[in-house]
Amino acid sequence: MRVALVHDYLNQYGGAERVLEVLAEMFPKAPIYTLLYDEEKTYGRFKGRVRKTSFLDHPFVSRRHRLFIPLLPLAASRLRLPDAYDLVVSSTAGYAKGVSYGNVRHVAYCHTPLRYAWEPDYLTAKLGTNPAVRAALAPLLWYLRRWDYRAGQKPNIVIANSRFIAEKIRRAYGREAEVVHPPVDTAVFYPDASVRRGDRYLAAGRMLHYKRFDLVIDAFNKLGLPLTIVGDGPERAALKRRASSTIEFLPFVPDTAELRRLYSSAKALIFPQVEDFGLVAAEALACGTPVIAYDAGGAKEIVADGRNGVLFPEQTAEALIAAVRRFETLPFDRNRVAASAQRFSKEKFVEHMRLAVDRCLDR
Repeated sequence: MRVALVHDYLNQYGGAERVLEVLAEMFPKAPIYTLLYDEEKTYGRFKGRVRKTSFLDHPFVSRRHRLFIPLLPLAASRLRLPDAYDLVVSSTAGYAKGVSYGNVRHVAYCHTPLRYAWEPDYLTAKLGTNPAVRAALAPLLWYLRRWDYRAGQKPNIVIANSRFIAEKIRRAYGREAEVVHPPVDTAVFYPDASVRRGDRYLAAGRMLHYKRFDLVIDAFNKLGLPLTIVGDGPERAALKRRASSTIEFLPFVPDTAELRRLYSSAKALIFPQVEDFGLVAAEALACGTPVIAYDAGGAKEIVADGRNGVLFPEQTAEALIAAVRRFETLPFDRNRVAASAQRFSKEKFVEHMRLAVDRCLDR
């Protein structure tokens, strides 16, 4: 069977790209098509697999792709796959499901509908909330929503990465989506007995506004407890200025063994953002580390309050402080915490994705 993989863009490395890695393992001969590709920013993990990119693939665009939002749907529509394939599998948070192909079966693994189209505040948060700016953006939002709705009708089967996203897909595209949670490689992420469990809390991820590292810093400044923040991003310098001396910063860790050691040594992972799923939280659980999470989005499907972590009801420093204090009064069995992540194993992901592919081909 001839398979093509499609991904929105490969100019960063995060949870969506980890999913693509597993899909690439499932289909080892499948080339990858993408709008933008930066081998360095993806740490060479897709070297030799990327077959074709879009007309926008240029280092300047890759570094500033959000400035080219109006052109990305056009770039996807013009990225045409050869007619030689039997199956297209896309990994998409927006554009990959809209590439052009012939009479080919298509399974779309959807991380979220296109945020810029369906969550206007996501776009205005980057470009400003001035009424004139909002008015100027209205035609763009209409165009993005129209394009994304049409692209969302193209796949034969749509798979959501969480129940949270399945509901968004239903509202955006009028389609029902099966839920297959992203994969955690439990052969890599497990309680590391060689690592001593410490007293430091951990937060990790790309330093973007919606990740709410500011909230974590404000809470831990007041708590005076040790915290390690791992990751890079545009807000890193401002966050470092905001942090007290009890908070340390580490750069992004591409080495999974080192990441396992960080998870395993942490007292708990702090997860204050609204995520589509939350692969970092699932990986921490797999290492036996409880998660203190905001009770929204994909975290609701990962964290069971009082069993493998603590949920807090409001996205405020005060609510997080209360959750940390409550966490410190609760006993957690690290082996049970790790066992709670087995439902997200890589093996289960591959099994369910193969079943979805078989159903798609049988239609």
